[in-house]
Amino acid sequence: MSKVDFKIVLFQPEIPHNTGAIGRICVNLGVPLHLIKPLGFSLNEHSVKRAGLDYWPYLDLHIHENWEDFLDQEEPKRLFFSSTRGKKTVFEMLFENGDYLVFGRETSGLPEDFYTIYKENLFLLPMPGEHARSLNLATAAAVVAYEAYRQIS
Repeated sequence: MSKVDFKIVLFQPEIPHNTGAIGRICVNLGVPLHLIKPLGFSLNEHSVKRAGLDYWPYLDLHIHENWEDFLDQEEPKRLFFSSTRGKKTVFEMLFENGDYLVFGRETSGLPEDFYTIYKENLFLLPMPGEHARSLNLATAAAVVAYEAYRQIS
């Protein structure tokens, strides 16, 4: 297995068990998790730790006060955004080591200006089901993370 070097970013996550499950995914892939405040929960909540199980102490966790703080601290070269407004599917994206994979809030997605600023870097997960609207955040992050892993490793 090759070492990969991409990062998962959750923009203002609201549901603790999603963040816990995504933290577990990050530990299993050996990639960092970045959380952009405000968070809709405390990281000490039982539900975060329960979803992350005994993996949570091994998580490479970075917490940022806001989006600007994240950009200043990380200086990302390439950002990709999961969104139902994307024009390309995740399977059309070409991921590389060093990429940041960004996911928005469970209830409202990304900030409105992101759809203009980062429009070329939006991607979606195909949902051909008749009543499909969106996937659970942890499920979406798992699909994207493992596609990035497949491409990079």
